[in-house]
Amino acid sequence: MANVVGDYALDNGLNAIHNLADKIYICSQDPASFTDATSTYALGNKNFGVGTAFGAPAAGSPNGRQISSTAITDGNVTASGTAAKWAVVDSVNSRLLANGSLAASQAVTSGNTFTLASFNIRLPNQ
Repeated sequence: MANVVGDYALDNGLNAIHNLADKIYICSQDPASFTDATSTYALGNKNFGVGTAFGAPAAGSPNGRQISSTAITDGNVTASGTAAKWAVVDSVNSRLLANGSLAASQAVTSGNTFTLASFNIRLPNQ
């Protein structure tokens, strides 16, 4: 029998992202820290304000729970390079909350804007 983590426990982990995330960055490499995400590897960002970058936890597929990001249509590119990763941060408390890979890498140029489709962060329950 598989061990299962209940929805309440999963939701509390995801609620930290839902409630505290205020910016999503595009990065050239996987950030390991807040500084990596917001400076070292940062190519651009979208400032949503606290609590609006992600929706509330919901059922995940094939199991567990997930949150979905708000799609970005007007992100600010702050440095030229190849965006390959995303990073979610809580800039109020200088925390890297989550990071992952973009569906496809994309060359970006400082001063332009970027778009990013909604994506999910899922915690499996087993």
